[in-house]
Amino acid sequence: MSAENHSEETPAEEQELPLVLVLRPIFPHFHDALATKFRFLKPWESPLPRDEFLAAHAGAVQALLCPGPTPVDAQLLAYLPRLELVVASSAGVNHIDVAACRRRGIAITNAGNAFTDDVADYAVALLIDVLRKISASDRYVRRGLWPIKGDYPLGRKLGGKRVGIIGLGSIGSAVARRLDAIGCTILYHSRTKKPSVSHEFFSNVTDLAAESEVLIITCALTAETHHIVDKEVMLALGKDGIIINIGRGALVDEKELVRCLMEGEIGGAGLDVFENEPAVPQELFHMDNVVLSHHQAVFTPESFHGLLKVVMGNLEAFFSNRPLLTPISE
Repeated sequence: MSAENHSEETPAEEQELPLVLVLRPIFPHFHDALATKFRFLKPWESPLPRDEFLAAHAGAVQALLCPGPTPVDAQLLAYLPRLELVVASSAGVNHIDVAACRRRGIAITNAGNAFTDDVADYAVALLIDVLRKISASDRYVRRGLWPIKGDYPLGRKLGGKRVGIIGLGSIGSAVARRLDAIGCTILYHSRTKKPSVSHEFFSNVTDLAAESEVLIITCALTAETHHIVDKEVMLALGKDGIIINIGRGALVDEKELVRCLMEGEIGGAGLDVFENEPAVPQELFHMDNVVLSHHQAVFTPESFHGLLKVVMGNLEAFFSNRPLLTPISE
């Protein structure tokens, strides 16, 4: 199928809509809302192999919608010589070759703050669950053990805890506001000290862990932050310390995390993300001091609505030659 044949088969009213390449299916209500303003190229619906499909449409594609963690690498970009914009539906862009896009002058947008409040709520919820043993006691009651073995062991108080936040961007700052209101002491690590922030800054993550009872990881995954929480950091956090990860799985050395939990070198964890999703270390399944969820911190109807507005706004801005809503700065 050539690009010319495709145009001949497309109704005239659809040809007038701006063309957007999307590499895999998107949520139906997203598709329906966006399809009123944009025409989608969908490689998975073509009988052609994806590479041939991309080559056939290479001259027409200026914008790419990247749902979820769909990889956008240099090999893909090579098929799209006219590409000018990648619209990511996630806050993180570790699945996109940012350097290759920069070299080509391709702009990248992300979800902006669409997920911030829901992810921050979820981080606090995971922490409360781990400390107060809510999920573990729920399982205890459901197994009928309360009348047989008596009360479940006590949990620990959240208020007053020293909480170290790794990454004080929009999500990290939202987490800090919530925990500050509960009465926690907030410490943080980021690439640079924030002049407008009164919380104590640590340039070294190990030092942050040594002064914290809880570590919450909210930073972006980059080459520099890969395994930013390693064995040294976990040992500095200590045997009562709690790790909460709502960033990306590879921010934590997962093998060391499992080992430290099994050997009692840290006190517990709340994990929404993992290194090799959807694979989760089976050792974690039997630990009552660990709370697990399937990368769902961002998922609420409200956050999806906010994301749709951001995605549509970025595409509309691009095709109207207006400033993008949420361009990433690096």
